[in-house]
Amino acid sequence: MRVFTIGFTKKNAEQFFSKLKQPGLVRVVDVRLNNVSQLAGFTKKDDLRFFLREILDIEYIHLPGLAPTKDILEEYKKNGGDWFVYESKFIELMNKRRIEEKVSREIIDGGCLLCSEPTPEHCHRRLVAEYLRLKWGDIEITHL
Repeated sequence: MRVFTIGFTKKNAEQFFSKLKQPGLVRVVDVRLNNVSQLAGFTKKDDLRFFLREILDIEYIHLPGLAPTKDILEEYKKNGGDWFVYESKFIELMNKRRIEEKVSREIIDGGCLLCSEPTPEHCHRRLVAEYLRLKWGDIEITHL
């Protein structure tokens, strides 16, 4: 199984869509809580669905169940970004939600987890991919 991850911040549309041209990438799995963000106009849900279909002929799906809660996000921002607290709370949330049982492997395989953070180091998309690899086993993760 193969999963990709990407963040759109600090990328223009050309950079973003060019990075998604990967063999085996068949869909973007939006793991943002809010997919109507104004951070980048091309990543608002309806626009993104259109662009992905027209430019790359790939699918778009929004899975907010793979996003942190508003409370976890706000606490992280208010506490000056204590990553270790955020990470532990989000991992605990994924365990509680039992995402490995609720998300289809077919949706994740060939999918690219989308979030806003420019790099995966401090982003929940990486945590989702690593959590699923821990629970499901053989997953190759590629950060774009």
